[in-house]
Amino acid sequence: MKRIIPYIVINIALASFTFGQSKIQKESAAGSNEQEVRQAIEKYRAALLRRDIPVLEQIWADDYFFVNAAGEMLTKAQRLANLKSGATTLESINEEEELKVRIHQNTAVATSRVTIKGQYSGQQTSGQYRSIHIWIKGPTGWQLVANQLTALAAK
Repeated sequence: MKRIIPYIVINIALASFTFGQSKIQKESAAGSNEQEVRQAIEKYRAALLRRDIPVLEQIWADDYFFVNAAGEMLTKAQRLANLKSGATTLESINEEEELKVRIHQNTAVATSRVTIKGQYSGQQTSGQYRSIHIWIKGPTGWQLVANQLTALAAK
């Protein structure tokens, strides 16, 4: 019996170390995912400014939708058509303000205050907005499945 006690103590210590490591690994993975999403947001911002259709086709999931500041819901195909036709052109997008990214397994929710200058769907759209992005991590990386802009009242 006395010989079993040291083995039990060692096994308990190893088990607690293993569980502690998995928590650290999970926290590290969440931090890595957050950085990946932040990079995806920057890639998205740059692609919108350049009207880079091939990059946006990869970023937007097939079932992607966008709710603009007027409350209109646009599909991936509609957004791409607006960009191709020139109805949507953006001169500047500042999404660095209050950017928060929350990771939930393979889903990320990013919120920010964004300042935009340009036009959406042929309508002049400049000002500050509250933005929400919903990203899903799949086999090809992070894809945007939905986003929405809400106009902020002028102060």
